[in-house]
Amino acid sequence: MDPATIAFSILGGFVGLIIGGELLVRGASNLAAAFKVPPLIIGLTVVALGTSAPELAVSVQSCYVGKTDLAVGNVVGSNLANLLFILGTAALVGPLAVSNQLFRLDIPVMIAAAAALFALGSDGEISRGEGITLTIAMVLYLIWTVNEGKREGKKLEEELRELTPDPVPHNWRQFTANIASLIGGLILLVGGADWLVKGCVDLATQWGVSELVIGLTIVAIGTSLPELVISILASLRGKRDLAVGNVVGSNILNVLAVVGISASVAPAGVNVDPQSLRFDIPLMLAVSAACFPIFLTGKQVSRLEGAAMLLFYVAYLAWLVYSFAVAGQAPGYGSLMGFLAPLGVAMVLLLVRRRRSGGGR
Repeated sequence: MDPATIAFSILGGFVGLIIGGELLVRGASNLAAAFKVPPLIIGLTVVALGTSAPELAVSVQSCYVGKTDLAVGNVVGSNLANLLFILGTAALVGPLAVSNQLFRLDIPVMIAAAAALFALGSDGEISRGEGITLTIAMVLYLIWTVNEGKREGKKLEEELRELTPDPVPHNWRQFTANIASLIGGLILLVGGADWLVKGCVDLATQWGVSELVIGLTIVAIGTSLPELVISILASLRGKRDLAVGNVVGSNILNVLAVVGISASVAPAGVNVDPQSLRFDIPLMLAVSAACFPIFLTGKQVSRLEGAAMLLFYVAYLAWLVYSFAVAGQAPGYGSLMGFLAPLGVAMVLLLVRRRRSGGGR
């Protein structure tokens, strides 16, 4: 396949995923609202799952064509992009608040999900049984989230209302339009995922780069665009706790739902590349764990911390490119230690600065 065709396939796939995800969320949200489903539940379920729909579509399609390395790389890369690139960008727009609800369950679950991915994949695969277990864990998490949300009251409900369309009247024209939006979104998601996967596989073959690296970089950033849009909009609208909640929830669902469902439908489970176990998944786990003390101190993500997250993500992408394009080998444990050391130092310095300043912007 020539370069122009590959570029068109990748770009068309991204466009299909973004538009399809938007149509799916709008159609499902309006239908739920028409049937008197509370906006809070819509936001915690439909919107959260909708922002993970591109990752799910790409990963399932990858497993269907036998390219399971792309599926795992997509999830790990998306989670790193969510925590470093998206939160960093949103924090530069304005300091992000971290609600108490996130500390009670969501952030610990995000860390536990990252640890589970590493533990389950340590033998080189996520089996179908393990995938089903992750999927069940996703259902239990969503049930807990909905029940907890009901107890939070009207404040959170009003915040989530801004991320979902207004309720629609009961008439057949609106009902038909929402059904069409739902179906059209699903079609675009599936079609976009197919184009994107094919384009990325051809690109990896032509450049001599592994599918895992393509999944960790190009595909990961592209499928994280819905989270980026929602987080920036939430920050601009002053709903800065929603920006953090959106990213944390998406990271949880990426592991539990995307990896879980992908492994459940793949006949032989999902392969986990040894490189992921040596570098990318441990790094994702370390970054997830580092978020807890940073979020806890001052209960916000400052602009300085956002800038540090962005710089760390740029360094990660640059090192991936250097390792494969220049050194000709995948990053290993030595590279991991090289990243964890500055991450630990930066976290300590930020915590000390925050405590001395009493919060800071």
